[in-house]
Parts: sequence; C-alpha cells; structure tokens
Amino acid sequence: MTTPVLSLRDLTVDIPTRRGTLRPVDGVSWDIAAGEILGVVGESGAGKSMTGNAVIGLLDPPAHISAGEVLLEGERIDNLTLPQMRRIRGKRIGMVFQDPLTSLNPLLTVGEQLTETILRHLDVSEAEALARAVRGLDEVGIPAAKDRMGAYPHEFSGGMRQRVVIALALCAEPTLLIADEPTTALDVSVQAQITALLKRLCRERGMAAMLVTHDMGVIAETADRVAVMYAGRLAEIGPVAQIIAAPRHPYTDGLMASTPAASAGQARLRQIPGAMPRLGNLPDGCAFHPRCPRAQDPCRRDPGPKVGDSDARAACWFPIAEGEDAA
Repeated sequence: MTTPVLSLRDLTVDIPTRRGTLRPVDGVSWDIAAGEILGVVGESGAGKSMTGNAVIGLLDPPAHISAGEVLLEGERIDNLTLPQMRRIRGKRIGMVFQDPLTSLNPLLTVGEQLTETILRHLDVSEAEALARAVRGLDEVGIPAAKDRMGAYPHEFSGGMRQRVVIALALCAEPTLLIADEPTTALDVSVQAQITALLKRLCRERGMAAMLVTHDMGVIAETADRVAVMYAGRLAEIGPVAQIIAAPRHPYTDGLMASTPAASAGQARLRQIPGAMPRLGNLPDGCAFHPRCPRAQDPCRRDPGPKVGDSDARAACWFPIAEGEDAA
C-alpha cells in the first residue's frame, strides 16, 4: 500500500491552566493520500484549527502535543526541534490561512516574498527563482503575472490576495497543503473560484490537502472525504457523498439539516439546540449528549467508541442506520 502523505495517530493536544488541563484535540486519527482533499468541519471550538496548528508545529505555548503521532510521508514530525520544523514548513508543508493580509508582508512586493521563499527552500538560482515565482502567480490565475510581481499586497483585491497566498504556499512544491478557512472572508463568487483552484492544483500536483472550514458547501464542492469534529474529538469520517447522503453521527446529521438546502421551504433554518460546550466544562460521557436527540444512558456515562472501534465511520453508541430518522 502507498504511504499516506499525512497520518495522525491518536493526536492529543493539552493546554495546562491553573484550573486544570484543557484538551482541545482528543485522540484524533486519520490519513490523507496523495492527491486527496480531506475537509475538516465542525462548529467554532471543535478543534479543527488546533489540529492543523499541531500538524505544522504552530501551537501557542503552553498548548502542546501530549500524546499521539504526526507522520509526514511515513516520517514522524511531531517530535522535531524548532529549527528542523522550520525547514519542513514551507517546503514540504504549505499553509493557507483565513486572512491573506496576515500571511503577507505589507512592506515587500509579492515577487520579493515569492522569490525569497523559493530561494530558502529550493536549490535554484535567483533567475530560476524569479521565473518560478512568475509561473506560480500565473498558475493561480493572477492576470499579467510578470507585471504584478512588483505590486504590494494592498494593491490586490481580497480574492487576488488569497491567490497570492496560495501561490506562496505552493511555490516550494510541498506534498501537503493545510488550508484553514481559506474562503471565509471572500465573496461567494470568489469562494467558488478559490475552491475550484485548490481542487485543480491538488489533482495536477498529486498534493494532499487538509481543508479546515465550517462551511459544508465548501466541503461538498471541494473535498473527497470529510472529517467531522466535535469538542476536540473525531465524530465521523468518510467520503463526502456518503456523509452528505447518509450521516451516521447525530451531530453530522444536525450539521447537514441546518444547511439552506436541507431547510428549503421552511420559514427558518433548522438548528442544533444548545451550544458547543466549553473545554473547561465538558459534560460526562459523550460531549454531544446534551444536544443529541438519540442520547441514552450509555451516552451520559461513557465518551463512546472512537471511529473504527465499533463503526467504521461514526464515534457514536447509537449511530443512525441508513434511511433512519435521527430524531
């Protein structure tokens, strides 16, 4: 079997505080193959971004990986030193964040930033780095790419800035791309362009991608598989079409039902009652049971099985059978 580009094995992140230890990521495991896009979805506070930050070694202290492993093409990277991790970030792992202005230096032209990144990670001449930078801007759809090399970030629109960030993330030819809410701040039409761009580039380059978002529409259009997270745990994982058509975890079913398409013809969008619990106040048993229409005694006592333990897709004591109503 081909080695996955990214493998998480029971990844756990802890944050020690004066009132106890918080656990924003709790035993998460998944693989992402070359050319595959895994969408990671869930409400705010589910642990999506924290998982991505753990993979790329950007956890803010005192947050730290307390258990589990992160493997990049079979090589463990969660135990690397900071200098070693810096050599991997940008070269083998590309990153795209929600706000492109925080990823770009406002005092340098986009051409300077691209060529600097290429020269840092690839053994090429300055002339070759410049040519690669122009090709990178052209590849992500920047018009007149050579002429725009001398432009500063503020001279681009929001959508074009995000394209520049994608070019910056890909210019060193990484095997893994982590995109954290890359379309949230963009207009709907621009969102569609950016998601189509990410999908095309992953296919053409054979690059794996972890797409973090709260938007199921983006997941449906872009990802091959989807991982649903709730309160730091993996609730469900599987092919996008399968998850959308027949979710097995009640939380996934609630997310699907709360979309405009699922609520068509109703006066109001359907919603999941209650709110995501705070990390310092997680309920006993399954963290979702206070909001779950299917909760029973085992759910209130025990966190429940992990994905793959008793069901290949859902971490639930009482998963929804195909064709069954969750309520």
